[in-house]
Amino acid sequence: LAVTPTQVLSASGASSIKVHSTLSPDIPLAQTLTGAHKLGCHHLVTSRNGKTLASAGFGGEVKIWSLAEDTGEWSEEGNIVDGNKAGEIWAVALSEDGQFLASTTYDGRINVWDLKAGRKKIREYETKGSFGMCIDISRDGRFTASGHENGGVYVFNNDTGRMLYSLPGMFLWPF
Repeated sequence: LAVTPTQVLSASGASSIKVHSTLSPDIPLAQTLTGAHKLGCHHLVTSRNGKTLASAGFGGEVKIWSLAEDTGEWSEEGNIVDGNKAGEIWAVALSEDGQFLASTTYDGRINVWDLKAGRKKIREYETKGSFGMCIDISRDGRFTASGHENGGVYVFNNDTGRMLYSLPGMFLWPF
């Protein structure tokens, strides 16, 4: 599930992404991105400005979409091509302006790509090897924070490439 100021987007594990308009009280289906992910989509995220969408699929692929402001429709802009396999990219986050994409992995790594500079990986952070379940980028783009299966939270400084905080978990999942 992802939201913009005028839309709600959902995938629910399906291969297509549904786009609903919030400009009408009945929230009608406005667009379907058919076949977006062959094996299904597990994560969606929009930039805070509502102009960029990233979708992560079960096959390890991430697609980047851009919004045509005149029509309100999404079109595929490109992929993150990094030799990713299933689980290499799990949770995803976008910076406010959609320039940077951060992701977690099954083995605890955190990756950051610059989408405006050829979708190149610019950072790879290491954690303690626990599955990364969630991630976010600060509003100013300076920090990336991730939450992991072992309950740990890690905060990285994107300018220096260093870990600022490592907060241990209080429990192990499942409990």
